[in-house]
Amino acid sequence: MLRFENFFLLANLLLLPIMVIAFRLLLRWKSVTRLRIGDPGLVDQLTRAYSPSKFRIKFLLVIIAFALTVIGLANLQSPREVENVQGQGVDVMVALDVSRSMMAKDIQPNRLERAKQFINRLIDRLGNDRFGLVVFAGRAYMQMPLTTDHAAAKIYVNAANTESVPTQGTVIGEALSLCNDAFIKKEMKYKAVVLLSDGEDHDEGAMGVVKKMRDAGVILQTIGVGSTEGDRIMDPVTQQPRTDSKGNIILTRLNERELMSLAQEGNGQYILLTDTYDAVERITSRIKAMEQKSIIDESSIHYRSFFSWFLAVALILLVSEFLIPETHHLVA
Repeated sequence: MLRFENFFLLANLLLLPIMVIAFRLLLRWKSVTRLRIGDPGLVDQLTRAYSPSKFRIKFLLVIIAFALTVIGLANLQSPREVENVQGQGVDVMVALDVSRSMMAKDIQPNRLERAKQFINRLIDRLGNDRFGLVVFAGRAYMQMPLTTDHAAAKIYVNAANTESVPTQGTVIGEALSLCNDAFIKKEMKYKAVVLLSDGEDHDEGAMGVVKKMRDAGVILQTIGVGSTEGDRIMDPVTQQPRTDSKGNIILTRLNERELMSLAQEGNGQYILLTDTYDAVERITSRIKAMEQKSIIDESSIHYRSFFSWFLAVALILLVSEFLIPETHHLVA
């Protein structure tokens, strides 16, 4: 099976019809200009050395070279060989709360940054396990599907912020449902979800989703981010505490009861995120204790690239176009 490594470059092929249209317009302009000059016989005499056919051939060579260059840069590939290196691991989906309450500073530097520190350290400990990320607030979005590319996973984690989801709220149920959809349905094991949230807004539908996940063999671990004492939510623009309609300062508090209930229903454990290293160790120990499955890393598949062939042909065409004159030899 062939694959393209860069679909953005392939999109440049859409420029081909635009180039053809521009060429047609140029030919039309040349024709109109010839008529405006005056006597056709005189024009023919003045331009008798010009070769329209060679002009068309030169354009054809350029446009073919352009197409071959784009395809070459897109790096058309085919699988060459697959190493028989199979790691043992599980599928781990992380659901990260990015609602505004996660900007509270009852734990330093703030709830969201501490949660991201936890996830990055968790990724470092995953080994052969596949990792995926869902971010949520008032809506949930699949930020990254399951992958063994842990370096790319960290990029997505570090990019997560309160602007990732414009709608405010805490739809834990929707986030867990997205995580569950990312797993292979026919497998009744090897699947874990780690939920990081302050659990502030109670999501009545979350418990029903957790029961479906449990029946599908998914283990849910919950991480409480924040404190029960709570903290103010600062406005990112004014840097002033947010207030309700009556002018009272809004406090956001960790809802441990909600997160404990979800973990218990999901055959997992609840951990309060105080010591990040300890929390990561406790979660990874539970994940490593799960039954493992064989996972093939896509990076172990070696591909044969064809870009050099396309670029070589394109270069030959461009050199040929340069050497072809737009005039033909006149016989005296």
